Amino acid sequence: MTRTLEWIETVTMAELERNPYPVYERLRAEAPVAYVPVLDAFVASTREACHAVATSDDFEAIITPAGGRTFGHPAIIGVNGAVHDDLRSMVEPALQPSEVDRWIDGLVRPIARRYVEAIEAGGSADIVAQYCEPVSVRALGDLLGLASVSSDKLREWFHKLSVSFTNAEVDTNGEFTNQERFAAGDAAKAEIRAIVDPLIDHWVSHPDDSAISHWLHDGMPEGQTRDREYIYPTLYVFLLGAMQEPGHAMASTIAGLFTQPDQLEAVIDEPSLLPRAISEGMRWTSPIWSATARIARRDTTVAGVEVREGAVVILSYGSANHDTGTYDAPTEFDVTRPPVPHLAFGAGNHACAGIYFANQVCRIGLEELFETIPNLERDTNSEVEFWGWGFRGPTALQVKWEV
Repeated sequence: MTRTLEWIETVTMAELERNPYPVYERLRAEAPVAYVPVLDAFVASTREACHAVATSDDFEAIITPAGGRTFGHPAIIGVNGAVHDDLRSMVEPALQPSEVDRWIDGLVRPIARRYVEAIEAGGSADIVAQYCEPVSVRALGDLLGLASVSSDKLREWFHKLSVSFTNAEVDTNGEFTNQERFAAGDAAKAEIRAIVDPLIDHWVSHPDDSAISHWLHDGMPEGQTRDREYIYPTLYVFLLGAMQEPGHAMASTIAGLFTQPDQLEAVIDEPSLLPRAISEGMRWTSPIWSATARIARRDTTVAGVEVREGAVVILSYGSANHDTGTYDAPTEFDVTRPPVPHLAFGAGNHACAGIYFANQVCRIGLEELFETIPNLERDTNSEVEFWGWGFRGPTALQVKWEV
């Protein structure tokens, strides 16, 4: 039986969501794999431990209890074997780099231009709410086939689903302590069903090139489609993780560049540096910070810690990306650091299917922003506040520029 360090027993969900870094810095130093009572699960916090668990045959994917309560089953992030293979075969074709390259510019650039033109004359903006998030949700929404759903509604959905999915705090009996957060997710899902069900009715008999239409039809025998109840959990995954990741990655990259004015100037002057800046932004503040888990298939040992069969291990990729064993001065944003791969998109056979798509949305979004407003600067009258443990990014980022 692994003993829990006394200080870990006092960790609260509130401090993890407000600022998880001090807790995870201590975990990496003292207990790279540790049982955290407030989460009722083990947590892997170092890069080595996260990668080992994510790629080991001793573990398989499982969705966290709060995630299962939010998404239902079978969600692509929490299944294995034939079901996982089928769901990956359902979503991956449209996300292959060669396929994305075919349409990504025509999809994202007009969206980005529309939103940057909407703020250009104002001289100031909350760049998260008025640009990064709208560009992100609109790009994925249009790809999925949800062009009729407003960007504000898509943003509302992913915020509500996030509140529900990250409602991880449990009491000593393993019961959730805050049911209101699940109510927010339930309300979002009810709205999603009311809008998407009629669209599915149409796509069943009139398929088109939207992603959800392909999910229904691709790989199925002639005249058959996948059942909507089968695809909804994965749609909820996309409406949360895939919706928020590019937007929050853009916002974190901008916030990081603001801490390094010379690097900001270099990136604006030379857009070819943007992919490197985006990669550093995702490492510095991972949008999916600690939202995936694995379950031990047998008794095993990770980082010297005994993990029993059936134990759940949460993979903290945000912590792994601040591991001093891998990165020098990891709390600093630095575009010039050696290009060591990060874990913001996970690892193993459950690594994010949309890696290339997300990076291209970020690249095009920041290209348009910096080309149109090259004198962008942070409004120092407002603090930059980050929030979140499962998903993390700036809650707001006030910027200004000379018009």
